[in-house]
Amino acid sequence: MTPEEYRKIITLAIDREVEAYSFYNTVAEKVQDANLKSLFKELAGDETSHREFLQKMLTKDYTSLGFSTTRDYKVADSVASPPFTPDLKPIDGLVLAIKKELEAMQMYTGLANATEDAEQKKLFTELAAMERGHKARLEDIYTNMAFPEAW
Repeated sequence: MTPEEYRKIITLAIDREVEAYSFYNTVAEKVQDANLKSLFKELAGDETSHREFLQKMLTKDYTSLGFSTTRDYKVADSVASPPFTPDLKPIDGLVLAIKKELEAMQMYTGLANATEDAEQKKLFTELAAMERGHKARLEDIYTNMAFPEAW
């Protein structure tokens, strides 16, 4: 992976974290349920931490990143997703959030697999795990909303 490719991928990841922060923060302001409001505020805070971490990675020396230059993992390739909008029904917003968390998890997993540097692998693996946790929490809420228990 060339330094330019690396910078492009990290910049894309930063953009996605900013987009996710904006979405979660906007939805937190609009949602009435206190638990959902708290969850979306927490997720917005997590996305801010992810962005800050990624911005620090952009300051690293690109000649010693530890990425293999012979393998092409196509990490930057992604399927287009609909934009985050706060005008969705809560259930649709959860679906969109779940899909975004899945994309982020896959991106960080791909970066972890692409690096040969142990420290970077650990950091990307941890970011992927955080996104996986976000996705699981959102899926729990979704299943409770989409498939309520009936007696």
